Amino acid sequence: MRKIIVLEHITLDGVIQAPGGPDEDTSGGFTHGGWISQYSDAILGTALRKQMNMPFDLLLGRKTYDIWAPYWPQNPEIWPGVNAATKYIASNTLTSGTWQPSIFLNEDIAEKVAAIKQQPGPDLHVWGSAHLLQTLIKHDLVDVFWLMIYPLTLGTGKRLFASGTIPATFNVTESIVSPNGVIIVNYERQAAS
Repeated sequence: MRKIIVLEHITLDGVIQAPGGPDEDTSGGFTHGGWISQYSDAILGTALRKQMNMPFDLLLGRKTYDIWAPYWPQNPEIWPGVNAATKYIASNTLTSGTWQPSIFLNEDIAEKVAAIKQQPGPDLHVWGSAHLLQTLIKHDLVDVFWLMIYPLTLGTGKRLFASGTIPATFNVTESIVSPNGVIIVNYERQAAS
């Protein structure tokens, strides 16, 4: 069975919105985009490259797909595997796109993702995709949270754990603190008892 691995940059107060740049996601009037830039260091970079170089397919929300689709095909040297990975896109508005291979999912997203998990193939990595994450969490489809927890609070923005979060327990299987204070931690879901 394939695992769903959520990989997120997250603040101490749970914000995951627009870590990469000021124009990445300004929805809801968010003005703090680019909040990870001052925390870059070699330890964090090495951990990110390790995750990016594992075998994976992508499970993305439409907004993340819209941000990534024009960027990654033009910058394959940064993340060699991203363009070859199958991209499963949860969207009620898109049915096709130019960034291939892509499969668009609409209606009954949780049911469709549960079925994809049963298929052979690499694990499914979820980056960003705040709205999709709420569906995955609500339906207990996330197997692993690989988080980069930054030492700051923003007060506003889309959060990793919003309404609909179910009770769950996790084991820490790996953790490290970067020199700039980013906690990199891997939480694996405990089997329900």
